[in-house]
Amino acid sequence: MKFIRQYQNAFTFEVSGREKSWLLAILKLFPLVPLSHHRLSKTTKLPDQEANQRLLEESLKAQRDENQKLVLAMLSETGRFNPCASGFRFDLTRLEIEWLLQVLNDVRLGSWLALGSPDLAQEDQLVLNAKTLPQIQRMELAGMFEMFFLNAVSRAG
Repeated sequence: MKFIRQYQNAFTFEVSGREKSWLLAILKLFPLVPLSHHRLSKTTKLPDQEANQRLLEESLKAQRDENQKLVLAMLSETGRFNPCASGFRFDLTRLEIEWLLQVLNDVRLGSWLALGSPDLAQEDQLVLNAKTLPQIQRMELAGMFEMFFLNAVSRAG
């Protein structure tokens, strides 16, 4: 992937055909994090904790539904990815990058949760098999795309 330029609010990127297919495949996985994963508090009893937890989950579901609509619109939008000599060019606004980062983070976190939430000390104990390998690949690809978009936005200022 290459960050080409920023012009006003638009960021232009270039991807190979393989990178495009990886990005689209990762985006199609959204959402992966269960709503119940998000807790208001893990230790302290809060007043009306159940009602407030329900409210949090409803709010998160609304945000997730909106992100899912945006992802589906992006995936089906004709002219989003334009062929070029080394693959495809596409433009994203800063707002599109922000929601894309939310989606990618959800896929990354959801994959990590599916692996049992290993910490760094347990990383070398992960057994590669038919169940864990796809989760590790998804987590790493989502993280790679996150870092790429974050780097482009931070370089553009």
